Amino acid sequence: MRMQQTLLGVGGLALSLMASSVMAQSLSQAEIDQLGTSLTPIGAEKAGNAAGTIPEWTGGLPRDAGQRLEDNFYENPFAGEQPEFVITAQNYQQYRENLTPGQVAMFERYPETFRMPVYKSQRTVGYPQSVYDQVKATAGQAKLVNGGDGISDFSHGTFAFPIPKVGAEIIWNHNTRYRVNAQRWYMQAMPQTNGSFTLIKLEEEVGYPQLMDDVDASSMPNTLLFFKQRVNAPARLAGNVLLVHDSLDQLKEPRMAWVYNAGQRRVRRAPQVAYDGPGTASDGMRTSDNFAMYNGAPDRYDWKLVGKKEIYIPYNSGKLTERGVKYEDVLQAGHVNPDYTRFELHRVWEVQGNVKAGQRHIYAQRNFFVDEDSWMISLADHYDGRGTLWRVGEGHLSFNYDYKIPGYSLETLYDLLAGRYIALGMYTEEVSAPNLDYTPSYNQFTPAALRASGIR
Repeated sequence: MRMQQTLLGVGGLALSLMASSVMAQSLSQAEIDQLGTSLTPIGAEKAGNAAGTIPEWTGGLPRDAGQRLEDNFYENPFAGEQPEFVITAQNYQQYRENLTPGQVAMFERYPETFRMPVYKSQRTVGYPQSVYDQVKATAGQAKLVNGGDGISDFSHGTFAFPIPKVGAEIIWNHNTRYRVNAQRWYMQAMPQTNGSFTLIKLEEEVGYPQLMDDVDASSMPNTLLFFKQRVNAPARLAGNVLLVHDSLDQLKEPRMAWVYNAGQRRVRRAPQVAYDGPGTASDGMRTSDNFAMYNGAPDRYDWKLVGKKEIYIPYNSGKLTERGVKYEDVLQAGHVNPDYTRFELHRVWEVQGNVKAGQRHIYAQRNFFVDEDSWMISLADHYDGRGTLWRVGEGHLSFNYDYKIPGYSLETLYDLLAGRYIALGMYTEEVSAPNLDYTPSYNQFTPAALRASGIR
């Protein structure tokens, strides 16, 4: 029901230029006192920018910003708005300082069809007061361990580092963002170069120990979440189930994962569900840690804080969540249909990850652009071992004003070399939008429950 946010404030930009090799220092009380004053309660700059193109944060959208419809769908509060301008391959050079290398590459890869409709910036993200209270109470307590590979002194909280000083802290803010129990049904597709695609129907349940009635969260302080994912279609994949127990510090307790294969009718451990292991039914178009833009242990990378920038990012993407929108209208050759996207100018933190010596990953470098108001990764550039920009990720953020929580209405990952992409998270033709009024049982997330979940 509530999620995440970012930092800065007076003097923060200087901090943003420090390298990741510098370990974070404890926060002073004067710094903590900025939360809720010059900074938002979770660490973003409250003021707008000097040009007036990014407004002041005033609390986010109120709960009465729209109506809750049937089956967990909501009104789009920005329906009918028109873009202020459109960035295309013909004019992107004049906006280049507010674009990422990945966005520039998309214009150059698809000069005839890729475009970015830019709308008036709206700082819609806000959280429940309980989140603000917790962040203020725990600010300065969390500590990076082993050079940022792990985190200590922080259990079952959100936004571990509301005033970050090194790159690893921003990655941990994304991984500890505010989330709630959820059940959702959605589609994943990997369009071919000609635009043809097969829909993969997925069902997911996510539970957080501190939000589950039959779990004593204090007995599992390092448990971050429980995750179960079932493939419901097409028939050749239906019944396969993935179960994950994710830990906060995966060096202390590695991720545990199991899969149930419907064809073999057996449950087995799945250590490959991590890092650059293949994503579920993704045809090799994404890695396990591409899910939710980035997830899992950050220990294979050195994280460098590049700085804070103003970038056009996918935001308030209500068109992608309107009931009845056809998947075939959104998915097209090369990239999703720009008529359904919305970009706004926002401040982001750029964090660069480079594979450590002695480690391996198919992405030798990845640059994340993290929205200051939600601490969610909005854009991601992935480079191969030759230094070539390979895949470009977009996290199309939408804000649930009823539950006061942002989320991804659509995640896309474009393979610039193959001319293909993967899109996941679409639910506009499903019987229900994501269900956040959900209280799962621990028994749903045990290996013994996998076989029953996979019966078809």
